[in-house]
Order: sequence, then structure tokens, then C-alpha cells
Amino acid sequence: MMLPSPFAVTAPPLAAEKFRDPATTAKGEPRASVALRGLDTLWFNTGTLCNLSCATCYIESSPTNDALAYLTLAEMTAYLDEIAREGLPTREIGFTGGEPFMNREAPAMIALALDRGFEVLVLTNAMRPMRRFEAALLALPRERLTMRVSLDHYTKLVHEAERGVGTWDIAIDGLRWLSANGFRIAIAGRHLGTESDADARGGYAALFAGLGLPEPDLVLFPEMDAAADVPEISTACWGILGVSLDSIMCASSRMVVRRKGAAAPAVLACTLLAYDPQFELSATLAEAARPVPLNHPHCARFCVLGGASCSG
Repeated sequence: MMLPSPFAVTAPPLAAEKFRDPATTAKGEPRASVALRGLDTLWFNTGTLCNLSCATCYIESSPTNDALAYLTLAEMTAYLDEIAREGLPTREIGFTGGEPFMNREAPAMIALALDRGFEVLVLTNAMRPMRRFEAALLALPRERLTMRVSLDHYTKLVHEAERGVGTWDIAIDGLRWLSANGFRIAIAGRHLGTESDADARGGYAALFAGLGLPEPDLVLFPEMDAAADVPEISTACWGILGVSLDSIMCASSRMVVRRKGAAAPAVLACTLLAYDPQFELSATLAEAARPVPLNHPHCARFCVLGGASCSG
């Protein structure tokens, strides 16, 4: 059972003329683009299938959405081999979905990334798909492994309004298991429009203190809605906003996916834009190094104005 989500974006509808031309904004100004300064983080989307259907999931993950098929260990290995062969400066490997642990090869993928010496970040809801791999997870070295658990709010009521009734206790149990077994935990959270950042952080701190768990790293993400109005980002905006190009995700990361029915994986500009074909760059990391025009509402709302990044 789903309650109305409290995280919907409040804004007028997006004007039809916005985000149409990768080179120019609707006002005729040069659109901002971001060059890859170095591949610091490579994400692998293990597939869009998930055990949940969240109300405002940006990638529309669900128990039936397999638009991004399960990535295989062999496909992932080829990209890690390219990193080694090309001497790319990649520090971190991230796993996202869907729920990564819906993919039965997820533990082996995590193990391979750790074995190759990378920092590893796994995004999970810490629910039953993860728990079925307890033995495999306990066999992993944990010094360079972070499990980032999605906990949409520090209250059960709001979390379940987004994720469904009954999801809170299972997620909290998963957090307890991870903590008890020595995993480094981070939390991916949000705050309501009526809450300040400080209020939200205080709420999460109180929650973990009440649970008797160490306070984890906390990342609070801005809301996203591609149909809601947001300013376009022109080249002049960098100076006006005081934002560094290097802080934008596509300056330092790429994501590998395999589309349903595709013969091979593809490299995308970032984790947020899995379905827009203009952000599918190539089949290889080398060819995906070209600049990315910020021609999508998520580029503005999440990255530039929201100051957010999916990386660890």
C-alpha cells in the first residue's frame, strides 16, 4: 500500500521550449557543458528491477521494470580491464539499480572491484534482496566498502509514504545487521520542503542515537521532477552562481548500463539520465570522455542548483 508521497516537487510545469537544443538555451544563450576532467568514479547499474515501487523513484525502478537489464560480471570485468589498460585515474566503483542485490552476480561484482583495489560504494535499500547474500557479504573485505542505505526520512511515517507500508522496520533491521557486522554505512536521505537541512540532519542523528547505532555519513538529495520548471544553465551561470565545473557529476563520473535487448552495454554521462538517448555516449570509456551539454532538467535541479552528487 502506497500513501501520497511527501517529496513531490512544487513548481509550475516545465516550458516546452526549455532543454530542447544541446547547444543553446530557450533564451538563445550558449548552453553550459561539462568536460570530463578525469574518470574518478565509474558506476555500474546492475539493472532497474527492484523489490519496491517508490512513489518518486527517478529511474522508475520496480519489480517489473527491466528496461535496464541485469549487467553481468563478464561485462563489468571488461570495463575494469579498460581502466587498467588505459591507465585511467579511477578511484571508486559504484553500484546502483534498481536494487543492486536483485542481480545475483552483485556480490561477485563487488568482490571483483575490491580485489582490483577500488573504493566501492553500493546503493541498497538493505531489505530482503541484500539479506539473501549475507554469507557472501560477510566474506568480503570491508576496509574500502561502503553500503549506502536509502532511508528517505528519519521518521517511519514519511519513509513509508514514499516506499510503502511495512518497509521501515525491514530497512532498520538491515541497517542493524550491517552495523553489527562491521560494514561502513552511509545513508541516502531527503528532507521535506518544510524542513531545513540542519533540522533534517538533526533528525537523522537523533534516530541513530535512539537505535544505538553509530551516526553514519549522511547525504541529503534534492528532489527531481523532469516535468517541473527549473532554470536552464548557460555558460554565464558558472560565474553568477559561483559553482565549479569540477563539482558537477559528469566532470568526474560515468555509468555503465545494458539496455533490455541490447547486444552490449553502453556508457552514459551520469547516474540520473538512464533513458534519455542524448546522454548515451559510447560503448567504451575512452569514447565516453567527451563533454556533456547540460540539456536536461535534472542537470539543473540536482547537480548545479542542488549541489548534489551520487558519488561517495
